[in-house]
Amino acid sequence: MKELLSQFEDYLLDNLPKSNTFHPYFEDALGDMLKAGGKRFRPMLLLSVVKSNKSLLVPNSLPVALGIEMLHTYSLVHDDLPSMDNADLRRGFQTLHKKYDEVTAILVGDALNSEAFNQIVNAPLHNDIKVKLVQELATNGGIDGMIIGQAIDCYFENKKLELNQLEFLHIHKTAKLIAASLKMGAIISEYNEQIQEKLFNFGIDIGLLFQIQDDIIDETQSEEEAGKTTQNDEAKNSFVNLLGLEGAIKAADELAKKCESQLDSLDDGLRDSLNELLLKYINRHKN
Repeated sequence: MKELLSQFEDYLLDNLPKSNTFHPYFEDALGDMLKAGGKRFRPMLLLSVVKSNKSLLVPNSLPVALGIEMLHTYSLVHDDLPSMDNADLRRGFQTLHKKYDEVTAILVGDALNSEAFNQIVNAPLHNDIKVKLVQELATNGGIDGMIIGQAIDCYFENKKLELNQLEFLHIHKTAKLIAASLKMGAIISEYNEQIQEKLFNFGIDIGLLFQIQDDIIDETQSEEEAGKTTQNDEAKNSFVNLLGLEGAIKAADELAKKCESQLDSLDDGLRDSLNELLLKYINRHKN
C-alpha cells in the first residue's frame, strides 16, 4: 500500500496543474491544496481495485486517480468558501480564500473541476473505458451526486432534516464520489457489472460511515488534531446534531460492522487489496 501511495504522490507532484500565465500567484494557488496532502483515500481506492485484478494497469490508471483527487479537492476548496462553510483551515493549511482571496479560490476550484476530466481523457487507456470513467465521475460528482448534496446541505442550514433526508444529503455529498472511485477502479480492471455494482454499494456505506465519523471528529477534536476547521457544524444538519454524540457513535459502530462484513464478502484478491487501506479508516471514530 505504501508503494502504491508513493507512486500516486510522485505522479501528482509531476503533474500539478499549470496556468502558463503572468498572473503573480494563480499557478501556486492551483497546486497548494493538492500538495497539502490529505488521506488520498479516493485515488487509493481506485488504484487498490486496479491492483487487485490488473496490476500492470496501475501506471495507466494514475491520471484517473489524479482526476478523482482533483475533483475532490475542488469540492473542498469551494466547501470552505465564505458563502458555504467559511473555514480557515484545510489539510493543516490556510484555506485558499484566506491565503489569497475569494476570487482565486473560486477559480482554482473551477480549474480543478475541469482538469479532473482532462486527466481522464488523456490517460493511456482504451477510449471505451475512458467514456465510462468520465460518465461515472460526472454523474456522481455532479448534479446527481455531490452537487445536489451540497445544495441541500447549504439550503437547509438551521432547518432540521429527518434521518432519511440527512442520509440522502450525505450519500450524495460525500458517499457517491467514494463509491464512484471503487467502481471506476473496477471498470478499468474489467470486473463484471455485478462486482462493479457491489463495490459501488459498498462505497456508499463507506462514504456514509466517513461522514458520521467526520461529524464526530468535528465535535470532539481541535483544529490542530483534525487539520481542518472544527466546531463549525452548529447550523448544519450533522449526525451529531440529529442523534447526539452517543447516538452518532452508535450509528458509526453499526455501520462499521456492516462495512467489515461487506469487505470480508469480497473475492480474495479484492479483499486483500482493499483490506490494508480500509481497516485503518473503518474504525477511526474510536481513535
